[in-house]
Amino acid sequence: MHLPNLIVDLGLILGAAALMTLLFKKLKQPLVLGYIIAGILVSPHFKLFPSVIETANVQVWADMGVIFLLFSLGLEFSFKKLAQVGGSASVSALIDTTTMSVVGYFTGQALGWPVMDRVFLGAMLAVSSTTIIIKAIDELGFKKKKFATLVFGILIVEDLITIAIIVLLTTYAVSRQFVGTEMIYAVLKLVFFLVLWFLLGIFFIPTLLKKAKQFMNDEMLLIISIAMCLGMVWLASRVGFSPALGAFVMGSLLAETTKAEKIEHLINPVKDLFGAVFFVSVGILIDLNVIVEYIYPIIAITLAVLIGKIISIGTGAFISGQPLKTAVQTGMSMAIIGEFSFIIAGLGITLNATSGFLYPIIVAVSGITTFTTPYLMKFGEPVYNNIYNKLPEKWKTKLMRYSSEAHTITSVSDWEKILKSFIINMVLFSVILVGIIFLSARYVLPLVEQKAANVTLGLAATVIITLGIMAPFLWGLVVRNERNESFAQIYAQRKYKGPIWLMRAIKIAFAIFFVVFFINRFFSIDIALYAAVIIITAFTIFRRNIQALYDRIENRFILNLNDRELQQQIKDAALIASQRNMAMAPWDAHMVSFDVAQESAAAGKSLIELQWRELIGINIAKIQRGAITKLIPGRGERIFPGDKLFVICTDAQEKKLNALLRPSKLLIKREADTEVVLDKFTIERDSALLNKTIRESVIKANMIGLVVGVERNGKRILNPESDLIFQEADVVWVVGDKKKMNLIG
Repeated sequence: MHLPNLIVDLGLILGAAALMTLLFKKLKQPLVLGYIIAGILVSPHFKLFPSVIETANVQVWADMGVIFLLFSLGLEFSFKKLAQVGGSASVSALIDTTTMSVVGYFTGQALGWPVMDRVFLGAMLAVSSTTIIIKAIDELGFKKKKFATLVFGILIVEDLITIAIIVLLTTYAVSRQFVGTEMIYAVLKLVFFLVLWFLLGIFFIPTLLKKAKQFMNDEMLLIISIAMCLGMVWLASRVGFSPALGAFVMGSLLAETTKAEKIEHLINPVKDLFGAVFFVSVGILIDLNVIVEYIYPIIAITLAVLIGKIISIGTGAFISGQPLKTAVQTGMSMAIIGEFSFIIAGLGITLNATSGFLYPIIVAVSGITTFTTPYLMKFGEPVYNNIYNKLPEKWKTKLMRYSSEAHTITSVSDWEKILKSFIINMVLFSVILVGIIFLSARYVLPLVEQKAANVTLGLAATVIITLGIMAPFLWGLVVRNERNESFAQIYAQRKYKGPIWLMRAIKIAFAIFFVVFFINRFFSIDIALYAAVIIITAFTIFRRNIQALYDRIENRFILNLNDRELQQQIKDAALIASQRNMAMAPWDAHMVSFDVAQESAAAGKSLIELQWRELIGINIAKIQRGAITKLIPGRGERIFPGDKLFVICTDAQEKKLNALLRPSKLLIKREADTEVVLDKFTIERDSALLNKTIRESVIKANMIGLVVGVERNGKRILNPESDLIFQEADVVWVVGDKKKMNLIG
């Protein structure tokens, strides 16, 4: 029986990879380098050992390797991590990618390479190797070092920058020139789809996984995760992006779910298998003769990477406010290129944009920098000590002062918060509305025109249904960013009235534009304008219903977005409860809203005082206070009468919280029986209040009432201070409980 060549090639690849990884494990060297050398040994260019037969088929497996590498990277990425890495990581990453792109371009120019090779070389040098750096930090035991946190943050930002670079390079390779409008369109298209995929993914994917949890064993979770990954790969390809982008985005979306760690654990063997094939395929494409021929360019580019990255990342880290020691260690830890450089090099070959020698050169440079990375990490602190000891004392003082001043926290004004909220609000809802309009006009409109018996009636029904879907998002576009504390404070102070009304006008204008633009896709502009007036009227009439629908959508999104953190909080509460021998309900939580009554015992207390999470295991996702919305309130946040609490809890926990929030019947009865009056009495010679201050008196101590006035020698003292001393013949006016007034004597 004749075996297909693909099976023979795969067996040869994995066998060579296994032997080389054992050897490199023994030598304590990065396994990635072992894979590449294994690829060189089984390549058609190396005749001493058996070679792969069909390199084209191996390339398909390698493409799968790229997909699963990016999918796994996305699982470790998370959009939230990008928001948390801080300005220091972002500044360092931007300086590094910009500097190294320029260094790569001019290095290629100095070597006499064509323009396209120079551009791709700059892109290959722009990003560091996430896989190898993380592995090296882990193996050297540097994970808890201060610089390691900054390195991880820079890698996260660079990963996202790389995705943008791949999109821009694809556009550039096709047009063969930097066309400003095309580049801007490519960037806007990337941002649009990233935002749209993020919003839709967070809204649907966690809910889907939660609904199917009873059927979700390890096998099903692995299959569903891979299916989602490949589905997003297909979708990304359909809209003109690389498959790698789709895999990365789906990994990032799944990273926000409660199943992220489980999926990452299950996908690791698949990633390792296909990743090994990918790195071996990199070695297969290397011709040692080419490396020998281009040994001087390899040395030049290697030096450019080592020197350029140490200086650019170190400088970026220092400029962003990091101490000199952290900056030096960070720069020396990231002087390496790796898997993303291979992907960009492969893109150049696929698009027939680069010369054939560029791929083996970049792999050789990656191999050399892979060897040097662990040693550079180890020498980071000694190099810093050497630099610091040679610096003049004056310079040391200035450097320390700069680092300290750069870390000074600057307060953000309410107006800046409102402006930021306005921009984010406009972008998010505009993306959603454009997405709905695009889907309706692109897919529903042609279907109605072809299938509907009465086309006009079909178009009208389509418009009504689509506008119904758009309604909550139009509402969110207009009012969403005004439902926060910063806006309420500025509005109450009547500050920035002009800019606020300008923002409102812009939001309303955008909402009307979207409505008119959409209807005009189906009917004439006259009908669209008339319909817009009718729709605005309908919005005014049904505004409460639209608001309620929008709140449900927002609550679902917030719950899904914070589901992972909320579950961790519940686990922490369960641990505390178990330590107190308390039984916790299982995780079948849902979001429930509670109204805080005026007489509630919880009113006026902070969450840390109430200890609801510790006592009953619930988590507050949102507090609605009139026009103010507080998302994921902190432990110091207070509960006020009239608040609406959106709580994550089980059915049993809901009953417990209801009991805690319910006003005491005894308190209600007591307050109902209380009669508050304004009364007066005179301080006699034998009075217990004589020569005592208001603060010391039983009036204050026993909560009998409030002293609102004192008549003394014909003069009236209104709202006296608490340190006023009562004198004989003083007439004291008190507001308080009529029954308790008898206690004063």
